[in-house]
Amino acid sequence: MPVALFALAIGAFGIGTTEFIIMGLLPEVADDLRVSIPTAGLLVSGYALSVTIGAPIMTALGSRVPRKPMLIGLMAVFILGNVLCALAPGYGLLMAGRAVAALCHGAFFGIGAVVAADLVTPDRRASAVSMMFTGLTVATILGVPMGTALGHAAGWRSAFWAVAALGLLGIAGIAALVPATPASDTGLRSQLRVFRDPQVWLGLLMTTLGYGGVFASFTYITPMLAELAGFSSSVIVWLLVLFGLGFGVGNILGGRLADRSLLRSLYLTLGALLVVLLVFGFTVHNPITAAITVLLLGLTGFATVAPLQTWIMDRAAGAPELASAANIAGFNLANALGAWIGGLVISAGLGYAAVNWAGALLTALGLAATVWAGALHRAGSRPVPVPA
Repeated sequence: MPVALFALAIGAFGIGTTEFIIMGLLPEVADDLRVSIPTAGLLVSGYALSVTIGAPIMTALGSRVPRKPMLIGLMAVFILGNVLCALAPGYGLLMAGRAVAALCHGAFFGIGAVVAADLVTPDRRASAVSMMFTGLTVATILGVPMGTALGHAAGWRSAFWAVAALGLLGIAGIAALVPATPASDTGLRSQLRVFRDPQVWLGLLMTTLGYGGVFASFTYITPMLAELAGFSSSVIVWLLVLFGLGFGVGNILGGRLADRSLLRSLYLTLGALLVVLLVFGFTVHNPITAAITVLLLGLTGFATVAPLQTWIMDRAAGAPELASAANIAGFNLANALGAWIGGLVISAGLGYAAVNWAGALLTALGLAATVWAGALHRAGSRPVPVPA
């Protein structure tokens, strides 16, 4: 794989860490800011909604900017947001800092995925995308657990200072390793025509619903494992590492499956995720089975990412950056939707185990959308052309 993919992975590592780290620190943040766990969980939803709004806007604003300086500028916004989080004296300003950091997220992954795919031959595009997303898996394996441990030891604000430092490392990597490429020569109005294709909208629906199941469960993974499986906070840090290992394996597996058969990989990965979420509602009550299912949740959850991202890029060949960023927004809308629904389940008194079943329902709907998209594909649906 080209060395530039490692630079993109560095940026993905920093962004992934800041996205997920709050989940390991929910009890500490809630206690310090004197809010409930479901209210603290809205910091996940707020970040995700900001990505959803910011991804297409930031990508559109940078449509005439060469990809390399655009990626560097996005990392600078990421650093600013995390510094604001570290300095925030209250819940409102912490939410604002999360929103600023989130502005760069969708555009970075959207543009970065296109850059990654362009660096390799067509038969390795999904694997290249998964390679960039390796930074996200490393964030879950190392960044989030280490940040959680740092937050437990030195206060949750220290974790955001550390993430801001990761942003500086990301800028250095991109500046040194990513090749310079010209800006898109397709106007924004022409790019927007890609959304005339119903397959693009179905792809976004597949992502939002299918991946939403992951976050209905994972947003509340720390209190769920503590309350139902009886794990201490120090052990939960290692379970987050286990989850991250599952992410890493699933990321590689999803890319390879998608390179062989994209549609079949979508059926397989979303179907497996649905089964794991259903099972987790029962296995979470036993420490051993809970740990095993945490690993499987990470594996099946992230195995969906490269196939879903490659699907949308294939359906929007004339405007890949905008459609790719829109799909990243879809992933984060899934994040917000899952966290919100999980919070509703908890607030309704159904218990932490039930968030897994709510997640399974979301993923089942995403799988149904995938079956619909597959039927259209077999019927001969073609991408809408985008003129220059």
